[in-house]
Amino acid sequence: MLSQKYRFHSRGGVNHVYRAGKTIRTPVISLAFVPNGRGKQRFGVVVSKKVLKSAVGRNRIRRRVYEAMRLELPEFTYPMDCLFIIYSKAVLKMPFRELRRLLRELLDRSLTELSPKH
Repeated sequence: MLSQKYRFHSRGGVNHVYRAGKTIRTPVISLAFVPNGRGKQRFGVVVSKKVLKSAVGRNRIRRRVYEAMRLELPEFTYPMDCLFIIYSKAVLKMPFRELRRLLRELLDRSLTELSPKH
């Protein structure tokens, strides 16, 4: 599981990402992100009750995403706040490698959107 120091600790940080951040959408997951001045990355996962009624299922999705991010963290060093919003319960049954690939693609796309265009 992703260490506590890389996660959001309050609702204020999540609301800031929603308000000030940019969003990249896919049919299954979207990523809202905003650069931060903290010098490290912070991640959060939002799974609505509309996606899955069972709290056990929602927490399992959340744990899978946090674990995938823990494995991707050494390659992703840009200091920003990232919020993954889950839209489909397919993430629960998705192969773990595919989930990691999807998250990596979203993070790569976020970095290209933040880099200055020439």
